[in-house]
Amino acid sequence: MPITTIDPRTALIVVDLQQGIVTTPLAHPVDDVIQRSTALLKEFRSRGLPVVLVNVAGSPAGRTDAGGPHTHTFPAGWTDLIPELERQDDDLVVTKYARSAFTGTGLAERLRELNVTQVVITGIATSSGVESTARDAHEQGFHVTLPLDAMTDSVLDRHEHSVAQIFPRIAETGTTADVLSVLALRS
Repeated sequence: MPITTIDPRTALIVVDLQQGIVTTPLAHPVDDVIQRSTALLKEFRSRGLPVVLVNVAGSPAGRTDAGGPHTHTFPAGWTDLIPELERQDDDLVVTKYARSAFTGTGLAERLRELNVTQVVITGIATSSGVESTARDAHEQGFHVTLPLDAMTDSVLDRHEHSVAQIFPRIAETGTTADVLSVLALRS
């Protein structure tokens, strides 16, 4: 579904653009994802719209086929948000220990306190942190918008599956330019 509107109280959620993740092999150039996310950050901030910066510092304890329960020891700086995000004092910062930025963080309640009705989500990884956050946002009643060129994954097939099979069922999708264009119409 194309991007049709941006609600008056829309928040931007930037998922896992942090030191330990942006340096890993990714399906798309990370510099492009960072540049598009920062373009959205600048526009949201200039309009006084809420910005949420998310990092991940662990994972749920449940067993999976990949092993578990998972315990992580990260190198120093691994969870640090990248400097390009230019964290501001009024940004909401969420550290998650699950795939979704909503799980166990109080994010939905904080956004509701700010009268947010819609979220725009960018970041890494498309099939994990971004998709889980988008699914949760949709299930909690937020309108979800996904600029597909402002996200990537470690595996191209995973990214493409989320984009083609999951996102059309839970969100409006388009490009960063589409989001910025619709925002400009609100001026």
